[in-house]
Amino acid sequence: MELNDVIFGHRSIREYEDREVSQELLEQIIDAGIRASSSGNMQSYSIIVTKDKELKRKLYTAHMEQSMVVDAPILLTFCADFNRMRKWLSLNDAPVHFDNFMSFMIGAIDASLAAQNCALAAENAGLGICYMGSTLANCDQIGALLNLPPNVVPVVGYSLGYPAESPAPRDRLPRHGLVHYDQYRDYSDEEILEIYKERNEKGWKRYMDIPRLKEMTERLGLKNLAQVYTIAKYTQESHIEFSHTVLNYLEKQSFMNNNDREPNRK
Repeated sequence: MELNDVIFGHRSIREYEDREVSQELLEQIIDAGIRASSSGNMQSYSIIVTKDKELKRKLYTAHMEQSMVVDAPILLTFCADFNRMRKWLSLNDAPVHFDNFMSFMIGAIDASLAAQNCALAAENAGLGICYMGSTLANCDQIGALLNLPPNVVPVVGYSLGYPAESPAPRDRLPRHGLVHYDQYRDYSDEEILEIYKERNEKGWKRYMDIPRLKEMTERLGLKNLAQVYTIAKYTQESHIEFSHTVLNYLEKQSFMNNNDREPNRK
């Protein structure tokens, strides 16, 4: 397909055909990810390909019981990874660091860039994907199941396979609500209401059109999409809990050595 057709035709796919993705196609998709930009060309990420059905059943719980985890033939998990590079540094008598928060952010960005390259290549080949925020939210559980060593943290992941559904593309905020030229220009109340007008209307209609979502909104007494986001979907309590999960896991995986010190030589 034309690149614009791939980009503008994106939609999240949660239902998949019972059809395998060939190893040849999978490797083409991964090779596209490997060509992504990375900080210093360090490629501080790793890609975990999961096909094993028993392992996917275990990951199903860690991924908040999302059906595509077990229904899709493949899960791809993109990890920030300085384990590999730290071993290389040690073997070359170089200072061994990259064990701080900045290093994690570099790896997380590298992993995200690789993930999106793979996603575009997959959709170009007629496959579908669905990103899962649970990859980072439950990084400790997923890291344990994937046997990740220190200095490796799962950041983004998605299901991958041939679509068994064709949902309509979801709305996006208008360009003028997202793009700033030269410097950030803050928004007036009127501009905020205009920027989110279509999102409010279409998002609320989606919740009202799906019986289980409509029942939830009525049970919670929600009146608008903003309340759906902050009372039902992304509560402050859940974000604080997930924040602690991520920070504790970064500590466990040796990415929080942020004090001044001499780099180790091993």
